[in-house]
Formats: sequence, structure tokens, C-alpha cells
Amino acid sequence: QVQLVESGGGLVQAGGSLRLSCAASGSIFDLNPMGWYRQAPGKQRELVGTITRFSSTKYSDSVKGRFTISTDNAKNTVHLQMNSLKPEDTAVYYCYARYSILRVDYWGQGTQVTVSS
Repeated sequence: QVQLVESGGGLVQAGGSLRLSCAASGSIFDLNPMGWYRQAPGKQRELVGTITRFSSTKYSDSVKGRFTISTDNAKNTVHLQMNSLKPEDTAVYYCYARYSILRVDYWGQGTQVTVSS
């Protein structure tokens, strides 16, 4: 069993920056990929971006050039650096990880990010 815990959410002004972190614990062996999704009120959860064990990243077109996903050397923590934030980025952000051997997905409880205009 894997637990994912997000931190770093909060309220920022448009144009500002915020850094989210997700710490994985439990059976963390071979979590690949890891990443972030988000869900705005009344909308479906959508992909923000993912990162593989080889540090290959993919991003939604809406965040490319503004957001950066990274992991620590032990691959047990994933970060989301958010720059040039826009009000449309307001959402609950969820950490994501896949146990690649069994193809099982894990989700964090989410952290609120609010961007004011």
C-alpha cells in the first residue's frame, strides 16, 4: 500500500509562484510515473504533468513553460513548481503515482491552490 501526501498549497496573486510537494510512503518501490492532476470546482480532474523514473516529463499544454515537475534523488518525493500563476490555475491539486509492476494507481488527498486576480 502506498500513501501520497501533498503540501504547499495556498493563496497567491496572479503572476506569483507556488511550490507543491508530494511525499510517498509505504510500498514505494518502482512508482513510475509520478505526477500531478488538478480539479477545479464543477469540472473534471485533468492532467497537469507526469515524470518518469528517468526524469522524462510530460505536461498539459495549459501549463507548459510555467510549471515544472521534479523528483528528489530517492524518487520518493515529487514537486510541482508553479510560476506565472493565473486565476485559471485555481484548483485542488492531486499527487499521482503508479505502481508500474502491477499497474495500480495511487492518489493523494489533494491540496488547494487559489490564484487571485
